[in-house]
Amino acid sequence: MHAWPTSEVPALPGQGLPLRIYDTATSSVREVVPTGPTARLYVCGITPYDATHLGHAATYNTFDLVQRVWKDAGHDVLYVQNVTDVDDPLLERAVATGQDWTELAARETALFREDMTALRMLPPAHYIGAVESIPWIVPLVQQLLASGAAYEVDGDIYFSVESDPHFGEVSGLTREQMLPIFAERGGDPERPGKKNPLDALLWLSARPGEPAWDTELGHGRPGWHIECVAIALKYLGMEFDLQGGGSDLSFPHHEMGASHAQVALGAHPYARSYVHAGMVGLDGHKMSKSRGNLVFVSALRRDGIDPAAIRLALLAHHYRSDWEWTADDLDAALTRLATWRAAVSRPDGPSATSLLAEIREALADDLDAPAALAAVDRWAATAHADGGEDIGAPGLVSRAVDALLGVAL
Repeated sequence: MHAWPTSEVPALPGQGLPLRIYDTATSSVREVVPTGPTARLYVCGITPYDATHLGHAATYNTFDLVQRVWKDAGHDVLYVQNVTDVDDPLLERAVATGQDWTELAARETALFREDMTALRMLPPAHYIGAVESIPWIVPLVQQLLASGAAYEVDGDIYFSVESDPHFGEVSGLTREQMLPIFAERGGDPERPGKKNPLDALLWLSARPGEPAWDTELGHGRPGWHIECVAIALKYLGMEFDLQGGGSDLSFPHHEMGASHAQVALGAHPYARSYVHAGMVGLDGHKMSKSRGNLVFVSALRRDGIDPAAIRLALLAHHYRSDWEWTADDLDAALTRLATWRAAVSRPDGPSATSLLAEIREALADDLDAPAALAAVDRWAATAHADGGEDIGAPGLVSRAVDALLGVAL
């Protein structure tokens, strides 16, 4: 599966700062410095039965900023993202709408690529579907079975959470907190025959009318969590630098994935840090496909909204915050974009050296994009008020906003 085309990241003078970011596993803002010259990043991708709403865009914007801060600090970045192109929600949508599930997945994945391109999100080096990862999943499940960390229930294969002494370290949740969340987010705690209600599905035996593949595990398809583990281990290995996604993935998805990998490979930790973006709401509820309260990036683009304004609307909220989308967000972003473009269109302006430093400091401090936007606002206001004598300032501001915030002026 191919990703989307990359947009050039302008070169900036000097070098950026080390990234300090909130790690869910330690409940603290800490420095996340790559262990080698190449930073290793895995971000969970979409299940392509609807794409791309603003909640998705906010999440991928978060990890686009991570990449830009790392690159500005002198690191190469190896970024991997998956596509869950076979799973219950996708199959259910295909049945409900009378579509072929493969055609639905292909169409929505293509739309996602178009939205990511328009928003100038840096693409992953490896963009991998669940279906194409099955050859890597099967040996992992076999290894877990052989070690006694997995077991069968009526032909399905489950992972035993009790096999991992580190289970619970990613989310920090208690068993009592986990159980209702597990049921809400794809788990089956009430299924008879399981050793522990929290045990997660690794392999689903074939069901009538559903897609399945012939493997050494039998005729079936993979569970959700093991998919990302297989892809991440193939391209990044253990102890990669950052596992990312929305805050609704910390449990069970990232918790289970970490345990799968740690038990299968006998090593710890799976990832060195876990970073989660907040949820975007609409009309008093989190945007979700099940609820249908979605604002789609593609719909905004069809209405003629500049993707740079969409991105500015996302950047105006701190990545960890939960917030609600309103028309005011877009109006403010459009005004800001026009103001910035007018400021950098002048032949000269106030010095931009200190502004570049402010943007770098803000983003290195737990991706404080709102502070970075405020710094550019102050520079633009000064440029409008009394201009300046630095003929290189507008160009530097334009390059800095593009390179660090992903907004083309």
